[in-house]
Amino acid sequence: MNDSLLKFDEKGLIPAVVQDARTKEVLTLAYMNEESLKRSVETGETWFFSRSRKELWHKGATSGHTQKITSIKYDCDGDALVVEVLPNGPACHNGTESCFTEKLFTNENLVLEQTTDEKSTDFLLLLEKLIKEREETKPEGSYTTYLFEKGVDKILKKIGEEASEVIIAAKNRDRDELKWEAADLIFHLLVLLQEQKLPLADVMKVLKKRHAERSK
Repeated sequence: MNDSLLKFDEKGLIPAVVQDARTKEVLTLAYMNEESLKRSVETGETWFFSRSRKELWHKGATSGHTQKITSIKYDCDGDALVVEVLPNGPACHNGTESCFTEKLFTNENLVLEQTTDEKSTDFLLLLEKLIKEREETKPEGSYTTYLFEKGVDKILKKIGEEASEVIIAAKNRDRDELKWEAADLIFHLLVLLQEQKLPLADVMKVLKKRHAERSK
């Protein structure tokens, strides 16, 4: 490992932004020194330096919520790192997926609009995240809140209804109607996956595995 291009501060530390390699969500901000960076590279899991305890710590050593590293990048000045990981559980000691859960400002309409030109999988992951937030915060007046409060039977009923609407639109060769009904079906399916605590990434893994097997 060549860390000569990195600039550690006067305390021998460099900030490390930890990011989910699949969803690109920022999980936490921690600090590394040369030794913790070396151990991270050697073990393939995140190691940091605790500024309060003045010692190295291995993420997940006690909780089991380790982070498998997929890449470590540094910025143009060499004074900050981005560590992309596959987390095995919550990143925050509070038990949340990310340490960044408190919002100062969010323009959800703009966020959704910007993602329409990006990869469809990126948008689905964003939508999955928004649905998860709705379940956790249950904002009043939200349709998604209504579905979670009514429970799995209501969600399943909606999926059945939307699936029927998709069939009807397809039989009628109504492409415009089909796209709307298909969107409704996908949305309600994502709500069901969240209610069942089944990540969309797990479903995508099954599709990728099947594709790989059938492409042989």
